[in-house]
Amino acid sequence: MEKQFIVAIGREFGSGGHEIGESLAKKLGVKFYDRNLLDHLGDDKDIDIEQYKKFDEKARNPFLTRKVRGHSSAIEDNLAHMQFEFIKEKAESGESFVIVGRCAEAVLRHNPNLISVFIMADESCKLKRIEEKYDLTPKKAENKMIRHDLNRKKYHNTYSKYKWGDSRGYDICLNSSRLGIEGTVKALYNYVMDRRENL
Repeated sequence: MEKQFIVAIGREFGSGGHEIGESLAKKLGVKFYDRNLLDHLGDDKDIDIEQYKKFDEKARNPFLTRKVRGHSSAIEDNLAHMQFEFIKEKAESGESFVIVGRCAEAVLRHNPNLISVFIMADESCKLKRIEEKYDLTPKKAENKMIRHDLNRKKYHNTYSKYKWGDSRGYDICLNSSRLGIEGTVKALYNYVMDRRENL
């Protein structure tokens, strides 16, 4: 039986992390989880997931929610924990996969088959990608980048003891501006293949 491996990718908004993860999964011949994880979760748990989509990768508002005996009233918390359980179940099943976001590197930190990655990029490259992808002016692209990264940081730091983007929390950090999307995928593919030999 082939060795299991799990690639968890954290990313800055506009760095191409989603595209890199999707291409890497295709190159490795494994499943890819990102926003589609909600659809899988809905199918597995037989629940209507539409109501949860706007809370995906969002931190709870501490002023609007409360915890009682360890249970949170926040939809954000409940969704996050459903996703974390889904990720753990997939890992425990022996499935190999690539996952973007969802604090996967924190959720699976003690899994010996985990390879954790953080993708960043130069600000000019991120802004160009955001402007083109969403057809935005430079100022609107900058505001969108700042807002999304702030949300990701808050979300991640709520559920992980390592800070979002802190190199100590990942096996490898790559700047996608240096090699481009395809080059970054190739570098990660080679890294994963080498790491698989030592898992």
